[in-house]
Amino acid sequence: MFIQTEVTPNPNTLKFIPGQILLDKGSYDFENAEAADRSPLALRMFNIEGIKGVFIGEDFISITKENDKDWDTLKPHILSDLMDHLVANKPIILEGGSAQEDANLAEEKIDYSDEEQKIVQEIKELLDSRVRPAVAVDGGDIIFNKFVNGVVYLKMRGACSGCPSSAVTLKNGIENMLRYYVPEVIEVKQVD
Repeated sequence: MFIQTEVTPNPNTLKFIPGQILLDKGSYDFENAEAADRSPLALRMFNIEGIKGVFIGEDFISITKENDKDWDTLKPHILSDLMDHLVANKPIILEGGSAQEDANLAEEKIDYSDEEQKIVQEIKELLDSRVRPAVAVDGGDIIFNKFVNGVVYLKMRGACSGCPSSAVTLKNGIENMLRYYVPEVIEVKQVD
């Protein structure tokens, strides 16, 4: 097995591409070991000292390190553990949770009017068709959180979370696109 690595716009995050499907669909974002209890793969990555976050996409895993750690030291450990896990055919995610449920955790439950619901659906379709595939290339994901008074709130995940260029991407890319296609959108903001 050969695992490719790619740099991401976030200097603290590397994207690891094992050349196989990890998830049938969707993604999971684990910000710490306690949150990773349903992913043996993520837990294994957190056992490596200096790992701050694990994001698992359909065919890649993005690993975020602590600021004071060095990729030259961490990368061999990550590659070794990732390869051992995958070659042994151990589970990525344990039964009982789906990536869709994970993504839904980021969305606030709001009782939208029928007109607002149509706008929200249009926003989600644009995010799914145009934005999410592009940010997945960089090892991340963007999830819809809510739409209130013309403002779209989005949650950044994986390499996008904490990325120095994410604010520019959010304002210059995503906000401009959403405003163009959905005139009701006034602004886009990031939520933590």
